[in-house]
Amino acid sequence: MAAGAAVCGCSADGASGGSGSSAAGSALGNLTADPKPATEATRDANDAVYALLDFSDEREREFASRGLIAAPDALEIADDAGKVVWSQKAYAFLDGADGQPADAPDTANPSLWRNAQLNHLFGLFEVADGIYQVRGYDMTNITFVRGETGWIVFDPLMSCECSRAAFALVTEHLGERPITGIVMSHPHVDHYGGIKGIVSEEDVAAHSIPLIVPSGFAEHAVAENVYAGNAMGRRAGYQYGTFLEPGPQGKLSIGIGMGQSTGTVSYIAPNDLITATGETREVDGVLMEFQMTPGTEAPAEMNTWFPQFKALWVAENCTATLHNLYTLRGAEVRDGNAWANYLMETLARYGDLAEVTFQAHNWPHWGAEFIREYLMNTAAMYKFIADQTLMYLNQGLTSNEIAHLIQLPSALERSWYTRQYYGTVAHNAKAVYQKYMGWYDANPVHLNALPPQEFAQKLSAYLGDASAVLTKAQADFDDGQYQWVAEVTNLLVFADPSNQPARLLCADALEQLGYAAESGPWRNAYLTGAKELRGGVDADPRFRATGSADILRAMTPDMMLDYLGVLLDANAAADLDLVVNLAFTDDDPYALTVRAGVVLYERGVQYADADATLTLPRLGMFAILKNDQEAQAANIRIEGDQDILEKLTEHLVDFDFFFPIVEP
Repeated sequence: MAAGAAVCGCSADGASGGSGSSAAGSALGNLTADPKPATEATRDANDAVYALLDFSDEREREFASRGLIAAPDALEIADDAGKVVWSQKAYAFLDGADGQPADAPDTANPSLWRNAQLNHLFGLFEVADGIYQVRGYDMTNITFVRGETGWIVFDPLMSCECSRAAFALVTEHLGERPITGIVMSHPHVDHYGGIKGIVSEEDVAAHSIPLIVPSGFAEHAVAENVYAGNAMGRRAGYQYGTFLEPGPQGKLSIGIGMGQSTGTVSYIAPNDLITATGETREVDGVLMEFQMTPGTEAPAEMNTWFPQFKALWVAENCTATLHNLYTLRGAEVRDGNAWANYLMETLARYGDLAEVTFQAHNWPHWGAEFIREYLMNTAAMYKFIADQTLMYLNQGLTSNEIAHLIQLPSALERSWYTRQYYGTVAHNAKAVYQKYMGWYDANPVHLNALPPQEFAQKLSAYLGDASAVLTKAQADFDDGQYQWVAEVTNLLVFADPSNQPARLLCADALEQLGYAAESGPWRNAYLTGAKELRGGVDADPRFRATGSADILRAMTPDMMLDYLGVLLDANAAADLDLVVNLAFTDDDPYALTVRAGVVLYERGVQYADADATLTLPRLGMFAILKNDQEAQAANIRIEGDQDILEKLTEHLVDFDFFFPIVEP
């Protein structure tokens, strides 16, 4: 039998479409593409959460609601074209009657449901006299610190439309004041993308507004949003539930907010770098002391201490949840040990002084005694995961084995602010393993494993009749073995994507896993996978943020040339060898060498025997990167080989954003 030949293909309602499908249909029952209710096994799993956690402890809810000054009755933000880029209105199902929170349905982990209700609290809040936050207007909080004449803003959200709306709320209730400074705690787009909603580049230049960031901010912002931006953006749709509708059977909180806004992303180059812990800045009469925390939640990150307010900004290092050492959208692995040690340094420097901690996600925490416990327990959580993963890997356990074995101590597990709403112990343990050991588990069978589709086709041929496999999988589904069912049916999907019963049963299994997940990103990933198995990939552009050229304009020639290497298919261009002088009119000259399809470059060098010399402005490089021939003609003067641009751009790849994930 040929590989995959026995895998049947059926229509969406389970009707016959291939060999053996009648037997499969009778055993599998009525598989449909419709969302399903929670099964008994899922209801039992969610009921067990009530026994684990103390739902009568409302301290986090009190913190989340404290200090509310004003909020609109309903919140929905649209861009200039009318596209809704952010909505709290869509989460009205979280509201109960008579001001009481709605009870969790069977289709939601009650702990995540509770977190969603807290993140659904939106509006303008007072953190301390002179410090205010607008929360629930984007994935991130935007913070306004009152100076002598204006506002110092921390982390101006992801989308310009959202930050503009937040600033309008502040102005309406606290009076009109200019922006006199901006601090961006780290280079993730939800912490800087909305900057042009509150200031323009002209404002920054005309009024000498400091844009304060940790050293390395610009380099890492580009690396995340350009080099790997296409793949990260697609995967972020799974992590943040961009393709899902909010609802009891759909999208809830992601643990650090309600999700990702899809408005206009902007960027303004920072003009003030913090390089060392203890550095201070006084902006508009407000003194700030910075603590560098690189390698924690971002490669470049910093906390901020406000001595006159006795207030501690902990960026995204302490956010009332277990965060990610590895984020599902893809990013550099974070250092759990360093994260813990930096929080202990925070405790040593400011723990006896701080009366409130506040940050870029979730809500503040008040009280000196509570803050010490909060910082220490959060540090202990990351240190436990880092240390225990190392303990297990030194005993020869693999990444996957450790992930299924490691569990937080009870004293940490039962705390509401260390719950796994965003990151999880399991995938964070895998991150620690990856940091120290890499992808290889030392089993030589895995050194050069078959690609997923080929493996699936081979194994499917060994398993035999796919309908028999599906019948067994249905029995395991009925027994509540959803992870196994998802794995085996997804293997059949990779062997033959047209196998509709496998797609639908895999979707049903993923759906039940999503209903029981406490982590918002895990729920989103499971439910998005189920949605795409049932209906295919939805390439509607409304699921993407509105891109901005700002981050691209900030790229240096080195960054642009590195990105050229990413875009060039070196295997297709294996016979391409050339040398090009780049005579930038507004930057240093560069020599570009392509050797066997590989892009190399030297700064400050020009070759007399180059194939061609290109005279162009720095931003003229985008005419090459985008293979825009009209822009090339307008911006680039060629001396030498007149066909050089055609040779250079012939094998550039145009990335497809909506690439498949749960099928080949």
